[in-house]
Amino acid sequence: MAFTRATGKHRGPSRLARRSAGIAGVATLATTGVIGTLASPALAADTEARALDDTGLTQAISVDSLADRINAQAAAQEQEAFEAAAKAKAEAEAKRKAEARAKKIREERERAAREAERKRLNSFRLPVAGSHVTTGYKAGGALWSSGSHSGIDFRAPSGSTVVAVGAGTVVEAGWGGAYGNNIVIRMNDGTYTQYGHLSAISVSVGQSVMPGQQIGVSGSTGNSTGPHLHFEARTSPDYGSDINPVAYLRARGVNV
Repeated sequence: MAFTRATGKHRGPSRLARRSAGIAGVATLATTGVIGTLASPALAADTEARALDDTGLTQAISVDSLADRINAQAAAQEQEAFEAAAKAKAEAEAKRKAEARAKKIREERERAAREAERKRLNSFRLPVAGSHVTTGYKAGGALWSSGSHSGIDFRAPSGSTVVAVGAGTVVEAGWGGAYGNNIVIRMNDGTYTQYGHLSAISVSVGQSVMPGQQIGVSGSTGNSTGPHLHFEARTSPDYGSDINPVAYLRARGVNV
C-alpha cells in the first residue's frame, strides 16, 4: 500500500520547490542587474588572474623580481669589493708613508751620529786640561841644545793627566833622551804631536787614540828643571820638523 505524506501548513517545501524558487530568484535579480553589479569585481579579478596564468605573465614577473634581487646583490658585492680595495690602498699608502718617515728619521739620526763622530774625531783640545803655556815656542837659552825651544811648555804639576790633543796613532812611546819619557802620535790629519818629560806612559806603539784620551802622566824626566809638559807639533815624527804649536792648536779650535 502506498504511503502518502500528509500535507499541511507545517510541512516545508520540497527540494524541487526550493530549487525552482532559487532559480526564479536568481533570474529576477539578474533581470534587475543586482547580481551583475555585485559579482563584477570578483569576477573581473578572477578573470584577470586566469588571463595572467594563461599568458605566462605571472611567471615573467617572478623571473624579473629574481633578476632584480640578483642584480642588487651583485651591485652590493661590487660596492663592498670597491670599498675593500679602497681601504687596502689607503692602508698601503699610509704604511708606505710611515715607513718613509721612519726611514727619513733613521737616516737623519745616522747622519747626525756620523757628523757628531766626525767632529769628535777631528776635534782638538789642550794636552793638560785647564793648563796654560809657561814657556813659549822658540824661546832662547842654554837649556836647549839647538839654542831655542822647539815646542811649548804647559804648566803640569807632577802626576797631572796628559791626553792626546786629537785622534791618531802612537808611533813612539818610551825613552827619548833629553825629552825623558816621551810619546809621538801621528794625527789623523797627517801631522805629528810630541809629549815629553812624562813620569809614566799608558799607551804603546801602534795603538789608536781618541781626542782627550789619557796617554800618560806628567813629570820631570830627561832634561828638565821641574815638573811640566813639553809639547811639540811636527810635520814628521823626527826632531827638527817642529812647527809653531800655539798656531797649530789655535787653527784646530783650541784656545791657547
